[in-house]
Amino acid sequence: MSHSGSLLILPSGIHGWRPAAVTDITSDDLAPILAEKAEFAFVLVGTGRVMALLPRLVVHHLKEGGMAVEAMDTGAAVRTYNILLAENRPPAAALIAV
Repeated sequence: MSHSGSLLILPSGIHGWRPAAVTDITSDDLAPILAEKAEFAFVLVGTGRVMALLPRLVVHHLKEGGMAVEAMDTGAAVRTYNILLAENRPPAAALIAV
C-alpha cells in the first residue's frame, strides 16, 4: 500500500488528511479523530520534517475532546506509533507529510 500526502491513522483505517503543515489544521480536520476517540488513549501528531509546536486551537480541541496529545516530528511519530502498536497500545496518529 502506498500513500502520498498527510495521513490519519485511526482504528477505522488509514485516511488521507488535508493539512500540509501544522498551521493548516482546522477543527474540521480534527473531527474524524474526535469521532473515534473511544477507541484509543491518545493521539500522536507528526509535525512534518521537524518538530513544531501545535497551534493552541489543535491542542484545545483535542484536550476538550478528552484526549492526550503528543507532538513530534513525523519520523519520530511513526516510530513511536509502531512501538506502541507492538505493545498492543495503539494510538491514533495524525501525520503531516514530510
